[in-house]
Amino acid sequence: MNRDQQFMQAALAEARLALAEGEFPVGCVLVLDGQIIAQGRRQNSSSATRNELDHAEIVTLRSLLAEQPALDCHRITVYSTLEPCLMCYSTLLLSGIRRFVWAYEDVMGGGTSVPLAQLTPLYQEMLVECVPGVLRRESLALFAQFFQNHSYWQGSLLSAFTLAEDQRSKSQNS
Repeated sequence: MNRDQQFMQAALAEARLALAEGEFPVGCVLVLDGQIIAQGRRQNSSSATRNELDHAEIVTLRSLLAEQPALDCHRITVYSTLEPCLMCYSTLLLSGIRRFVWAYEDVMGGGTSVPLAQLTPLYQEMLVECVPGVLRRESLALFAQFFQNHSYWQGSLLSAFTLAEDQRSKSQNS
């Protein structure tokens, strides 16, 4: 198992906790110098306090910065079970993070394909490394399980794609 897979396993553990709590199964870990320095998971996706602010990446970053507000984030790698959405991606970029590793692509709202060079000067000079598909199958299984049992984003492009991918994966393994 390589280093990216090792840290993605930790993000998947957070996603499993989220799923057990009835939340959207996104887990996130932030890694600096080969050590996990923060971890978190999606919150408030299926409760009475549902909102679109408590994404795993935002929750994890907030936790880290509350503990270490002066931390230079430029050497941090973010590991997430789902490709960061536009909100999370831009927040992490503005915080200094430049390396992104994710398991499962967000066909509905992934933000990592935004052409930074075509944006305002703030983003144009950012050099970003994106590593997709690390332990994708494991993450796909969590999202398929979620969409089969919960109403959050039910009927969305992501839900339809995930359930179709899960069926395709199962038929290939049969």
